[in-house]
Amino acid sequence: MNLLHSVLLGVIQGVTEFLPVSSSGHLAIAEHLFGMTGASDIPAFFDVLLHLGTLIAVFVAYWDDIRAIVSEFFRGVGDLARGTTPRRVPPARRMVLLLIVGTLPLLLVLPVKGKIEALSDNMYFVGGALLFTGCMLWFSDAVRKGRKSEKNALVSDALLVGAAQALATCPGVSRSGMTIAAGCFRGFERPFAVRYSFLLSIPAILGANLLALADACKAGVAWTEVPVYLAGVLVAALVGYACIRLLRYIADRGRFGVFAYYCWAVGILVLIFTLVG
Repeated sequence: MNLLHSVLLGVIQGVTEFLPVSSSGHLAIAEHLFGMTGASDIPAFFDVLLHLGTLIAVFVAYWDDIRAIVSEFFRGVGDLARGTTPRRVPPARRMVLLLIVGTLPLLLVLPVKGKIEALSDNMYFVGGALLFTGCMLWFSDAVRKGRKSEKNALVSDALLVGAAQALATCPGVSRSGMTIAAGCFRGFERPFAVRYSFLLSIPAILGANLLALADACKAGVAWTEVPVYLAGVLVAALVGYACIRLLRYIADRGRFGVFAYYCWAVGILVLIFTLVG
């Protein structure tokens, strides 16, 4: 791992983690472009750090929401302990419930986690998954604009968006693209679909990286390369924050389908080059 590779992977992670074009798919493609044989050639510790870098971007962009959610979580625990219920449930407390329910489907992925990660070496699968992501984004633009937010979204809505997030653990399927599209299909306001998608990424990224951190430490950490890793993390955080702002701007105008054409183009190119190569 050199500085150039670290920065390039940081850019790829920052752009693709939040724009609905699949970070896992692009990282798999980048590995092949760099002449690597698979995901195992990128140091596991660096992969963890890259995801934490983009998580920092979410915290910065949605700090007010996160602070309100954490506050209402503890207030809710206090109400449960006292056996009291507020006359009107605050929206941030409803968001706590929606995030918990939306995270539950990821538990179903744990038994097959290794098999899913191995798919990143299969460029036919990655290319096909990018085509699928493009279709979902295109159809999300075709549905009528919804009116649901944390004030009136249902538990079933959160569960279906969570199922979409679980499906997006497959390389080439965009996590943000799937969750935003699922939210649109369930009648979410488009800005809320984006906000819920990003907030839902927090427990997903934290949980995945806590599991990966133990494996990374067991595999060993090249401490002399940590400064190089941190350069990629910084780039991932800065680029990720810029992409969050961009997607929020696009959400206000309700046009996610523009990313569908990009996913289709990349997916087709991946399949063509894989067939030729």
